Amino acid sequence: MSIAIITGSAGLIGSEATRYFASQGMSVVGIDNDMRREFFGEEASTRWQVQDLRDSLGDSYRHVDGDIRDELLIKNIFAEFGDDIQLIIHAAAQPSHDWAARAPMTDFTVNANGTLNLLEMTRRYAKDAVFIFTSTNKVYGDSPNQLPLIEQATRWEIDPNHPYHSGIREDLSIDQCMHSLFGASKVAADILVQEYGRYFGMRTATFRGGCLTGPNHSGTQLHGFLAYLVKCAVSRTPYTIFGYQGKQVRDNIHSHDLISAFDHFFRNPRVGEVYNIGGSRFSHCSMREAIEITQQISGQQFDYEYADANRQGDHIWYVSDVSKFQGHYPDWRLTRNITDIIREIYEANVERWQELAVR
Repeated sequence: MSIAIITGSAGLIGSEATRYFASQGMSVVGIDNDMRREFFGEEASTRWQVQDLRDSLGDSYRHVDGDIRDELLIKNIFAEFGDDIQLIIHAAAQPSHDWAARAPMTDFTVNANGTLNLLEMTRRYAKDAVFIFTSTNKVYGDSPNQLPLIEQATRWEIDPNHPYHSGIREDLSIDQCMHSLFGASKVAADILVQEYGRYFGMRTATFRGGCLTGPNHSGTQLHGFLAYLVKCAVSRTPYTIFGYQGKQVRDNIHSHDLISAFDHFFRNPRVGEVYNIGGSRFSHCSMREAIEITQQISGQQFDYEYADANRQGDHIWYVSDVSKFQGHYPDWRLTRNITDIIREIYEANVERWQELAVR
């Protein structure tokens, strides 16, 4: 029996990973206690996803409604399956840097202590398993804002002569900058994953994601900007742009392409690796550009307002350089660009979100 343990199994990345690895013949143990609802409210609840996983996967999926900070719970799960565990995908997190400032203790214990729990139980009971961690580009703090950026009509861009013009590499320092408390807790987890790999010889990888997105994202104002943007357009809910004249740039990677990267690493794992992963130059946009694409696809004008104050530690320009991962796994490809992603989010959710339309 081949077991995959997936935390945050009802979230965007966790649910995509659950379906994919179940389709590959693995039995999936999903750990998710719908803390997203606690973080962001009822609209962000993932309970619907849990039911869909149970209905669609049947005996291939076992759901654990539990907290990754619960040491005894995690120990019992790992002890039960032991060497049958081949893969751990750790996608559970407190994911918002705005929310972290409201409850730093919760943010840190979920992101750092929860990760330590999983790593230690992997070391004790399933040391040969592959451990994949969904980290974040926020580990770099606001260092990208110190790059030579150029303001253009609809976006910020980086000097075309700079080494990071193709995207930000893994050699950017994570030190001496403002991270947000969320970024700091993810740094702690990120380093732990690396250290367990290098110190104990475990097959770990930390994937520092740009904006992770897709049609199953339960987007809210504080997290999941692209899904939330489309949701606001369809439901005619006012949207707020925070700072930088709406010209801040993000790369966006579809959950399908991210899980494909996870699969490549799983099939040919390495020790203590770090990868920047995102849409790269293939799939990126500014806030203004995302609004324009959304208006074109939805056929509706967008109701938004602008707030001068940007979010602390927020990036002005961030595009991932994925060449390190592509060098290690040359058969991996990005398949969906920003227009493809927005169209897919819209088409998958338009009927449900239209029912929320403000009248």
